[in-house]
Parts: sequence; structure tokens; C-alpha cells
Amino acid sequence: MRLTKEFFLQPTLQVAELLLGKILNFDNYQGIITETEAYIGQDDPACHASKGKTKRTSIMFEEGGHCYVYLIYGMYYCFNIITEARDFPAGVLIRGLKLISPTDITIQGPGKLCKYLGIDMKHNGLSVLDSKNLFLTDHNYKPKFIATTRIGIKVGTDKLWRFLVQ
Repeated sequence: MRLTKEFFLQPTLQVAELLLGKILNFDNYQGIITETEAYIGQDDPACHASKGKTKRTSIMFEEGGHCYVYLIYGMYYCFNIITEARDFPAGVLIRGLKLISPTDITIQGPGKLCKYLGIDMKHNGLSVLDSKNLFLTDHNYKPKFIATTRIGIKVGTDKLWRFLVQ
């Protein structure tokens, strides 16, 4: 069953946890989401929207269900899904995926994930709610997971907003 708008309008931490075990469908790839990380609003110093709405972050202020793709270190793309209501900038970074089709491998790290799948800036702003090539489905798999501190950031490192399938 394809995930609906209501799923992405839930609180971001809940979405980050619930995305674990969901299937990411992208072109001919299908993979189980194994790691996520939450970024929540302008009070979260690690959230790109913490300094307000800019050209880069404007997509974060859209309604949940949109893709936020950005470039880090000038060479790696990162794929996020926006959550919650319009004008509340929050999202979930997809950090890990266990591919189940067309091959069976695990991809750890948001940059590696995007590189392997071919996700880049042309996917920024895309809606996972109505895209035929990029969407998420639920197959009622609810894995056990742990919560840890976020990684790869310099601020907001105390929050247990990274979720990993055990």
C-alpha cells in the first residue's frame, strides 16, 4: 500500500521511526529503509531551515510528502522527505537502504544511497505522493530499531533522532 499524505503530516520523529521497514520505490529499484534521521524546525540548529526560508530550504516549508535533495561537500547528494504541515520546516533524511530488487545489497550512508540509485537535484521538490518513479509503500514490516544521536553534524548532536534497524 502506497504511503499517503496523512502519513507524512505526522510529527517528524514518528515519521522517522515509522519509515523504518517501509519500501522505497525508485525507478527499477526497491529497498527497505533501514536508517533515518530527523531534522525538526527552526529550533533545531542542525536543520537546514534553522536560519529561515532561503532558496535552498524553501522546499522544507512545503507540506509533508515532498523530496528535499541537497548537495554536501560539493559531491554527495542527500535525500530527505519533508514532514508535517506547510510552513513548519521538518524532514527525515534517508540514511540506509537494503535493496531487495533488482539486487540484494545494503547501502549505508545518505551520499552512497543517492549515488547508487541516481537521486540528484532533479528530484528536489518532487512529491512522493503522486510520482510514478519515486514513492514509498508499506508492507506491514515493523522492524526492531534503536535510537542514537545524529551523525555528520556539528550542532544538535545531543538529540536521539537517528533510527537504525537492528
